[in-house]
Amino acid sequence: MLQKMTLMENKPLILITNDDGVFAKGIKELVRAVKDLGEIVVVAPDKAQSGKGHGVTLDMPLWYRPAKLDEEIRAFKCSGTPADCVKIALFKILDRKPDLILSGINHGSNSSVNILYSGTMGAAMEGALHKIPSIGFSLLNFAPDSDFTTAGEYARKITQKVLSSISEKPVCLNVNIPYDDPQNIKGIKICRQASGEWREFFDERYHPSNRRPYYWLTGNYYNFEPEATDTDEWALSNGYVSVQPVTCDCTDYSAMEALQIGIEGL
Repeated sequence: MLQKMTLMENKPLILITNDDGVFAKGIKELVRAVKDLGEIVVVAPDKAQSGKGHGVTLDMPLWYRPAKLDEEIRAFKCSGTPADCVKIALFKILDRKPDLILSGINHGSNSSVNILYSGTMGAAMEGALHKIPSIGFSLLNFAPDSDFTTAGEYARKITQKVLSSISEKPVCLNVNIPYDDPQNIKGIKICRQASGEWREFFDERYHPSNRRPYYWLTGNYYNFEPEATDTDEWALSNGYVSVQPVTCDCTDYSAMEALQIGIEGL
């Protein structure tokens, strides 16, 4: 039986997770970038969990095991989703609450509506639910051999800033980083989420042995407000790192007054 970890209390405790799997290139770069900033513990999925959003595992038991990721870092692989990884870290692995949760660095963008599907941001939002400052990092490139060096540099800068203001109101940040040479990135922009949608379709194919159809989901993203200059999509397309503050409150406040007038009087 694995026992809860006893950690050094003179350093901030940083929990790192992701949705690409514990051995993904992005999580290794994130660990390398921040490992001197605190006591690092990695708890991440044992396999890729992209697109799982904030899902949790309810139909089967979870397990976790030690994983060899970095000689200086304690790491664990978990059979569940990214949100599961945060939960099991908080309630079974760690002996105290983390000061900060980092998720990523993800392969591919989590800007605009992608945040709703993102396992990377699902883990960060799980941290936010527990009042823990949390950051999700994503690099705008899907290639397995992506160079994460620049993304790691920005992840470090933003992590240092959040750690320096840790006593203030906890934040949850969605950070997206262009895939470009460092000299071409203009800086960091605080942004809102762009309004857009995925226009999707299913690519139908047939199994060669029994001719039964099977389907691959695909589609294209459409930005509803390409001229707006305060969105994450604009920032990324114009060479900036986008930083979007995120909240767990899903209330549509703009609709509340109309609903109160139209429904409460029924």
